[in-house]
Amino acid sequence: MSNNKTIHVIGVPMDHGAGRRGVGMGSAAIRIAGLHRRLRGLDYEVRDLGDLVIPAPETRPQVDAKAKFLPLIASTCSELAEAVPGMFEDGGFPLILGGDHSIAIGTLSGLALEQHRRAKTKPEGPPKLGVIWFDAHGDINRPDTSPSGNIHGMPVSCLLGQGPAALTDISYPGAKLDPGRFCQIGLRDIDATERRLLKESGIRTYTMADIDRRGMATIVEEALEYALDGSDMLHCSFDIDSVDPRVAPGTGTPKLGGLTYREAHLGLEIIAETKRLSSMEMVEVNPALDDANKTAELAVGLIASALGSRIL
Repeated sequence: MSNNKTIHVIGVPMDHGAGRRGVGMGSAAIRIAGLHRRLRGLDYEVRDLGDLVIPAPETRPQVDAKAKFLPLIASTCSELAEAVPGMFEDGGFPLILGGDHSIAIGTLSGLALEQHRRAKTKPEGPPKLGVIWFDAHGDINRPDTSPSGNIHGMPVSCLLGQGPAALTDISYPGAKLDPGRFCQIGLRDIDATERRLLKESGIRTYTMADIDRRGMATIVEEALEYALDGSDMLHCSFDIDSVDPRVAPGTGTPKLGGLTYREAHLGLEIIAETKRLSSMEMVEVNPALDDANKTAELAVGLIASALGSRIL
């Protein structure tokens, strides 16, 4: 990773973007699995900022079936986006714990604002921000294309500037991602509409079939070339459902055929070797569906790999 030695941890215990309850407990489960101890063992200082306060979904009326809980998700992502830039002030490294993947709208909106600040450019349009996004799903649906209305399937489209204004206008109006610096790895559960949207988007995608054919090391090294080309910052967004559910059962959208334990670790180890990683988020850990917190323990190990943990 980068030379930052202070990890700022913030939890976003949001269930609202997902179709099943429980993922809101993910940030607590990851901490319980020994996150602080593991990071301190890598010689980092850990500053835990606690969790954003989010009301339970059943206490909020459902307004729009095509974009469920939109007002609350928008307000939470706005709060997260406001918090992210401050996590860099002392040379720190933001580590965001989900919650469902809709929180990435807030994370990336905050990172985009920070990159524009560093570059002393007007906050408009995509920043010079590279993103490696591990996920089984494309997450590029919009309210008009989503079969479920669950916003955790929409963050990519929103970050490309396509979606409800309440989400696309966080931090500043418009796109927060440059398709040429955005790479998805581990795709294996894509509906027909998403397939079309991904092809039209111009983003770099790597499916499990690509990993089978070419190997994880080759895929991640190539993805990093794209993500880092002209980038001032590098972010890793890791959805735990990218890992095979036989290894990571505690997630709400399991599908066989995902990354193996070693493939997941290897990908993050290669990212760490660049020493360019400047922020990370871990999402979709659902302890209500887990087996003795093994998925949260895996999440801790994966975070450690991204931050420099090695076998030797």
